[in-house]
Amino acid sequence: MPKQIAIAGPVTQRERLISIDVLRGVAVLGILMMNIQSFAMVGSTYINPTALGDLHGTNYNVWVVTYVLGDMKFMTLFSILFGAGIAMMADRQKSAGRSPAGLHYRRMVWLLVIGLMHAYLIWFGDILVTYAICGMVGYWMRRLPVWMLLAGGLLSISIGSSTSLTAGLTMPDWPESEVVELRESWTPDQEHIDEELAIYRGSWLTQMPHRAHAALGFQTFLFLFVFGWRAGGLMLIGMALYRMDILSAQRTSGFYLSMAMLALPGLAIIIYGVLQNFAHDWAIEYSFFLGSQFNYWGSLLVALGYIGIVMLVCRAGIMSWLTSHLAAAGQMALTCYLMQSVICTLIFYGHGFGLFGYLDRLEQMGVVVVIWIFQLVFAKWWLGRFRFGPMEWVWRSLSYWQRQPMRRSQVS
Repeated sequence: MPKQIAIAGPVTQRERLISIDVLRGVAVLGILMMNIQSFAMVGSTYINPTALGDLHGTNYNVWVVTYVLGDMKFMTLFSILFGAGIAMMADRQKSAGRSPAGLHYRRMVWLLVIGLMHAYLIWFGDILVTYAICGMVGYWMRRLPVWMLLAGGLLSISIGSSTSLTAGLTMPDWPESEVVELRESWTPDQEHIDEELAIYRGSWLTQMPHRAHAALGFQTFLFLFVFGWRAGGLMLIGMALYRMDILSAQRTSGFYLSMAMLALPGLAIIIYGVLQNFAHDWAIEYSFFLGSQFNYWGSLLVALGYIGIVMLVCRAGIMSWLTSHLAAAGQMALTCYLMQSVICTLIFYGHGFGLFGYLDRLEQMGVVVVIWIFQLVFAKWWLGRFRFGPMEWVWRSLSYWQRQPMRRSQVS
């Protein structure tokens, strides 16, 4: 574990846990593999890949790979790491003889502000608002015994799952108007598709009503019934994994190998779920609520497997050229996450190049790879000259109520 620090302040380079930075870099880059669909395509295609009727050939192959390996897995990693980060910072403040609560809540309030600006001004699919709210609640549970953190995390995740299952099972009793509305969002007709294409190929102001409506839905209904329970539960699990020294690569290689193997049953569950969705023709009555549960739970096992793999790589010291760049991206995770939104909205929305709805799934992955390469190179270059990423510097300066030294030459 990192050595204790004498004074309160942002973590220094020597005191970082490189394994966590690498894992965070994997998470923030991997998230783009799924988010690109929301940037580039009509919204219904994210949850129903057959919505546009183009799921065949290369499009089918790309969707299967990204869904099985990426959907919910990297967001699960990000949520686990966010919880671990809360526990780490609290420990660090206590070691400096200060109460961590004030700093923590300033961080969460400013993250909430950044998230709201991101959601309403740039992209509705923001996750920072969810993290800020869950972080405010989860903070008070960080000192629970490990078994209680794990049990509480799984219970919270189960509540999110139960709400979907209950909604799906009670769907025959819904008012017909609600079923029709849900079907229209699941498989929109050409009129609705053309309307959304026109909105996001239009100006920033043209997009605003749709973006605000979607963002509000994420932050209210979806947060209360699914996202908040899942993200909050994963944060508790992240705190437990931090307490167990799993995220610091301190356990044995055999332990991490066993952990990596968890990905196999997770992948089997997810693939079975995909086959079942196709067997039911992606009918909303099955796939929206019930069929999604295979990936909901399988992604947790796959994410734990990814943690095991990354820890093995860090312990072995292999691929240092890649892990050093991933660690840099992980240190700049907030900057990279927001940068992805800015870049992608400029590529796909009307106030930029207006490519919304024009690129197929393979071409979208080409955009993802280019952004990955750019961010890996940029993060390494930036941190060779500065202590923090640009947004990390803003967030830290606001949280500490003091302008932080930015250039490395400013620190003795």
